[in-house]
Amino acid sequence: MGSSCSSDFEKGRWGSRQRPPPEGSGHSSPVYSGLMSGHSKWSTIKRQKGANDAKRGAIFTKVAREISIAARAGGGDPDANYRLRLAMDKARSVNMPADNIKRAIDKATGGGDAEVFEEIVYEGYGPGGVAFLVEAATDNRNRTAAEVRAVFTKAGGQLAGSGAVAWQFEPRGLITIPAKGQDPDDVALAAIDAGADDVDTSGEELVEVYTTPGGLEQVRKALDAAGVPVEHAESTMVAKSTITVDEQRARQNLRLVESLEDLDDVQRVTANFDIPEELFAEVGV
Repeated sequence: MGSSCSSDFEKGRWGSRQRPPPEGSGHSSPVYSGLMSGHSKWSTIKRQKGANDAKRGAIFTKVAREISIAARAGGGDPDANYRLRLAMDKARSVNMPADNIKRAIDKATGGGDAEVFEEIVYEGYGPGGVAFLVEAATDNRNRTAAEVRAVFTKAGGQLAGSGAVAWQFEPRGLITIPAKGQDPDDVALAAIDAGADDVDTSGEELVEVYTTPGGLEQVRKALDAAGVPVEHAESTMVAKSTITVDEQRARQNLRLVESLEDLDDVQRVTANFDIPEELFAEVGV
């Protein structure tokens, strides 16, 4: 995750304006991240899911928990609590009503018998040995563990012990920007100038900017100041590398992702398999 051009180049990341895209990649942008391009497929699918009215209520519940955890940990002032500000931005991005946001903050900071959520990360394997990280926020860890285990088992995977797959992922800051109406090269260069590590311009709908976890706020502020329309910013986990599975395995793992995300206590699911283009074209539009 170093910022030096040499280390980024050795890892296959394009973290410098002087680095051209890989020959034959089909991208003319001077900043292109081959490693991150697979992650943009996930972002596109999640963006479509977030626009689905049938999923809206469940998403509100998850975001409210995120707000609650952030507010309880760092206070109810978003100007002094960057994690809360990110959670509130996420809530607005899914059109969560302002009253719901305020209520979640008030409940978390008002004391009394407000629900207290514990953050837990589960690790597991999906069909074909795909590594999974499942981030949860729960008020009953026994219930959540049982539900997560049952979903893995039903899908032909298995829940693993702590540390089994976490080493295959790394924390990153992620900023998404609508591609429409933007020059990807200009966005990429503005992001790199602001201190971003990687920029993926391969998506048709989104430009994705990756930062170190500690650099997320700095880059976000710089993009805002440059007039770049940031759609979403969050701390996330990204696979250090991805594995290729056939279409059947990919479908099985996508169903596993969907089933895990449908659990009320699960906040985010990250897996390290690449979605085949033909399957992405089917589910990502």
